[in-house]
Amino acid sequence: MKSAKAVAPHESKQVGIWIRVSTEDQARGESPAHHEARARNYAESKEWQVVEVYHLEGVSGKAVMDHPEAKRMLADIKRGNITGLIFSKLARLARNTKELLEFSDFFKDHDADLISLGESIDTSTPAGRLFYTVTAATTQFEREEIASRVAASVPIRAKLGKPLGGAAPYGYQWKDKKLAPDLKEAPIRRLMYELFLEHKRIRTVTRLLNEQGYRTRVGAKFSPNTVDRLIRDPVAKGTRRANYTKSLGQKKHWKLKPEKDWILTPVEAIVSEELWEQCNSILEVRTANAKPVAKKTKQLFAGFTFCECGTKMYVPSNLPKYYCQKCHNKFLITDLEIVFREQLKSFLFSPDDITRALEQTDRTIREKQEQLGVLQNRQKKVRQNMDKIFQLYLDERISADLFGSQYPPLETQAKQMEDQIPARADVSLIGQYKPLPFKFGGFAKGIRAADLAGK
Repeated sequence: MKSAKAVAPHESKQVGIWIRVSTEDQARGESPAHHEARARNYAESKEWQVVEVYHLEGVSGKAVMDHPEAKRMLADIKRGNITGLIFSKLARLARNTKELLEFSDFFKDHDADLISLGESIDTSTPAGRLFYTVTAATTQFEREEIASRVAASVPIRAKLGKPLGGAAPYGYQWKDKKLAPDLKEAPIRRLMYELFLEHKRIRTVTRLLNEQGYRTRVGAKFSPNTVDRLIRDPVAKGTRRANYTKSLGQKKHWKLKPEKDWILTPVEAIVSEELWEQCNSILEVRTANAKPVAKKTKQLFAGFTFCECGTKMYVPSNLPKYYCQKCHNKFLITDLEIVFREQLKSFLFSPDDITRALEQTDRTIREKQEQLGVLQNRQKKVRQNMDKIFQLYLDERISADLFGSQYPPLETQAKQMEDQIPARADVSLIGQYKPLPFKFGGFAKGIRAADLAGK
């Protein structure tokens, strides 16, 4: 290979070495050190001086111009710190034809050389530039062909239930190349659905999870967006979606593919389909109406009790009575509770109802025990980390400032979990008090104040 410009014998050309080795290449034994050694040997044979090394290990060749190391290299070319760049082969510089040509134009404008050891390219000559352009186009074609083959294999691998890359959804883990519930995360994800069905507010669920000391897989607090996404994901009810999104190539933005392209495969469920459908129905209605969910009333029969005039009755915050704002009728809350107890005596229940209720109670106990176990294990780990940090501080291996930034968050999290464990520690006793189901009959249709006459 011939250099772009003649160098006097007494002069030493200053060059840089460009190292971009993909993760796959490293797995095949093409280490960054190996590429650097080849480039240094070549520079030594030319009596050139290596003054800079640009490391881009594990960086995709699809777009490298905006990488900090690429910007540093271009700045060195611009100010004349280096007058040539050595790399193993053209595909290691970049795989995008547009960027490769931009590199070529930039180097030509600043009287610098591109030196490819694999293709023996010299961009200072017309023939060399033509070969550079053809090779660059071939490199991009090769990248696009690989991407096309990978995309074609995705539906096939998805139908077989195989991993498609990336981490397993929260609550699951890859086990023998199949999705299986994670014993540490599954109870927390189940709790999300239970809390949402109770409170019907994503932000409330997020706050409760964080206050109870639960954290994401990476140890961060849950966010409303994360909770919303996890509740909507059907994998929790046993249906894994794959091949349902497409990258727009713009800062990782995605869009949904047509449903006919989706690949659905069964996996072990974390929650029942009924619970998943109930939660997602609430989300769909809220999204359609685009209105906030009304706060829950504190009194059970508020809005279900009617005055003689037909107006719904509520309990004001400063009055222990159901009150009609239209005609100002009112009666004590305790009076309505007496009627409720009388109604309970006439309710019917069957052996099948009792059996189902007992089975549901057993399931609830197991789920609560799992949640308690996760919380206790997490608390133990947090306290161990607290002890380690405290010991490092005592041994003067960390500063007071670092101790002050690391220890208090763990202490707060441990306190949150400590507050929750007593509330959940009696779940084993639930089985001693089996609830019996009942049917409301006509009672839930509304109670009028006239029904309480004489009470």
